[in-house]
Amino acid sequence: MNTYIGLLRGVNVSGQKKIPMAELREALSKSGLMSVQTYIQSGNIIFQSLKENKRILALQIQKIIQLYFGFEVPVLVFIPKDFKQIFDKCPFRQDKKENSYFTFLYQKPKKDLVLEVSNITYPNEDFFITQDCVYFYCSVGYGKAKCNNNFFEQKLKVTATARNYKTIRKLLSLTSQLD
Repeated sequence: MNTYIGLLRGVNVSGQKKIPMAELREALSKSGLMSVQTYIQSGNIIFQSLKENKRILALQIQKIIQLYFGFEVPVLVFIPKDFKQIFDKCPFRQDKKENSYFTFLYQKPKKDLVLEVSNITYPNEDFFITQDCVYFYCSVGYGKAKCNNNFFEQKLKVTATARNYKTIRKLLSLTSQLD
């Protein structure tokens, strides 16, 4: 049995793409995923499966959401080890890390776009771009940040979804309880 973390992009935000988590857990369980748990309303899933291909699992979850809820949602699936590696590679010192955001990229961004975006600066905002994550810190809060999820999606021309430090830690904690 393999344990996974699934991240849904853009659900239950500003009344858009509403997915009740209890209904999502039930639908995913009916589709054959096991030990399905969700964390908060923003589309964080912990589950187990005998399948080993993360892309196939992501597509399965996308199809279930389309079938049950009637809209398309991008899904990223990680094994806990890879998720923890991204978390551990955060380049910020601990106090900044604990107040940072992790913008997970669905595709590897093109090098020229990474270079171009890396030259953009805004006061009170720091970021570092890797092939699978943008580590982002804003001293005045994410709600006031210029470099939000949409900014990185537009500039890097990739789909992305962001989570804060606390959410990442909780998801890792939940996966360790299943193993």
